[in-house]
Amino acid sequence: MSHPYRQQGNEAFWSRGVAAHDPRDINPALPAPFTLSPRDKIVTAGSCFAQNISPRLPGMGLHFLVTEPAHPIFPAALAARFGYGLFSARYGNLYTARQLLQLCDRVYGMFQPREDVWSGQDGAWIDPFRPRIQPRGFLTAQEYEADRDRHFAAVREAFETMDVFIFTLGLTECWRARADGAVFPLCPGVAGGVYDPARHEFHNFTVDEVMADLLRFIDAIRRRNPACRFIFTVSPVPLVATARRDAHVMVASDYSKAVLRVAAQMAVAQREDSAYFPAYEIITSAATPHYFAADQRSVTPAGVDHVMRCFAASFTGHSAPRESFQAHDATMDRLARMEEAMRVDCDELALDPDYPHHTPLPSGRDAPI
Repeated sequence: MSHPYRQQGNEAFWSRGVAAHDPRDINPALPAPFTLSPRDKIVTAGSCFAQNISPRLPGMGLHFLVTEPAHPIFPAALAARFGYGLFSARYGNLYTARQLLQLCDRVYGMFQPREDVWSGQDGAWIDPFRPRIQPRGFLTAQEYEADRDRHFAAVREAFETMDVFIFTLGLTECWRARADGAVFPLCPGVAGGVYDPARHEFHNFTVDEVMADLLRFIDAIRRRNPACRFIFTVSPVPLVATARRDAHVMVASDYSKAVLRVAAQMAVAQREDSAYFPAYEIITSAATPHYFAADQRSVTPAGVDHVMRCFAASFTGHSAPRESFQAHDATMDRLARMEEAMRVDCDELALDPDYPHHTPLPSGRDAPI
């Protein structure tokens, strides 16, 4: 008797696609609709987890495009502290699809937020949309505006010259200005500025909103860069804190990831040369090893390596033994690599002063939520 399932490949069956494999070798990523080559200029952006992608691309023989580099005299650790090299430009963490779309609109002069500067310690100027990329803030308005102009130019260069854009969706929860809907990566008052319920509101994006923002971003980029291809993925890292009053942080986190996962799938289904990559599934599935550290939130280097092995197989057609696919700096031993993973620059950690890997804010004092 014939039926549709008889035409399905091994990947469609749990027994053959999952149970038959060593958990460390399970690859739920099918061959991508397009492949990446060493000639492709790749731009990355997104949540904290997205910072794990960039340093591993060169080790795969791929070109990670950086349009806003640190000064050559900056040591690597200092450059990272100032937000250089984490992504292709110095935009910091872009947790939501709305932040991404808003950045695009701002760099092309289509949106000017009314609240475009926050006050910091000792009168410092804080960029509300990059509140932690400049430790202690900018000293003067001129310094702040000059840096923002350079940043916008670097983002435009990235958007207009990239061949592939990889975006990792992280959150649905955000804080935004009531006046014009400007979305901030952190609640005002956490890393600069002053929270005012008359001016600021909490918002939790829906599937339709996230999908619409992704589609608008794709269309906006392709008006300027028609051949650009897009890869979307969802961060497996749970929320560090929720602003919801009706949900435990675990429930709020699962809702957020579910929305992002569905929205990403719906967006790529409506645009050619766009793809979804299952990083979220590789890390969170019960079928794969437990890839979370003791805090049950940080992804271990072994987990990141598993993700990137699958990424390479899907988008380059090349596979590698699990032992050989490490971070780009192969000289780091296992403990050093673990510490490196824990030092991912995550703005969200500022929401929880008691978080075990929390880094003090530039003022030296932890701000309340």
